[in-house]
Amino acid sequence: MAGARAQGILENGGATLDGPAVTSDRPVLVIASGNRSKIREFAELLACVDVDLHGQPEGLAVEETGSSFAQNARLKAETVARLTRRWALGDDSGLSIDALGGAPGVYSARYADSDRERISRVLRELEGNPYRSAWFTCALAVADPSGRTVLEEEGICRGEILERPVGEGGFGYDPIFWVREAGQTFAEMPAHLKRKLGHRGKAFRQLAPQLRELLKLRLIC
Repeated sequence: MAGARAQGILENGGATLDGPAVTSDRPVLVIASGNRSKIREFAELLACVDVDLHGQPEGLAVEETGSSFAQNARLKAETVARLTRRWALGDDSGLSIDALGGAPGVYSARYADSDRERISRVLRELEGNPYRSAWFTCALAVADPSGRTVLEEEGICRGEILERPVGEGGFGYDPIFWVREAGQTFAEMPAHLKRKLGHRGKAFRQLAPQLRELLKLRLIC
């Protein structure tokens, strides 16, 4: 099943398509990311379809030169699709904060050198500011094996930035992003609730019917 295949990818430190040939008759989808946490989330979202899920080629780093999440998602999907000659799913996501003029935005992953430092920078820049509304955006793009984007969707989750991290789960800015509907941060939420309320889950639910039709994916649960 797709979930089992994706788990193998994570255990092996990121699958590549330049190793043994893929012999399965199932469709292959390459996740255009080197972020293991993102790959894990996509594996959970794709667990109910019969697909061979792969990580992007090891060592590949696609430079995020776009000025929007959508542009970066397209860039990742198209680059990985051309290199692997497989269908590829690219995403770009990040945190935008009203009081910071939308920052860090497309620079979310580059706002500092580590998750802890990125969180510290955001809290430092918001210190003493009562206006802490924010939103997470996820843009998804699917490219065909020729490297042409054929599907795009976007999901948004609105929330607030806490004054200190809360919760041990998730990754990135999750411990400081509080969602009113759940009364929890992303880092506190169980996986099923984050999939329901989170930006990536929302974007994927919009994309899923089109993706299933495009790749002729069979539901298995």
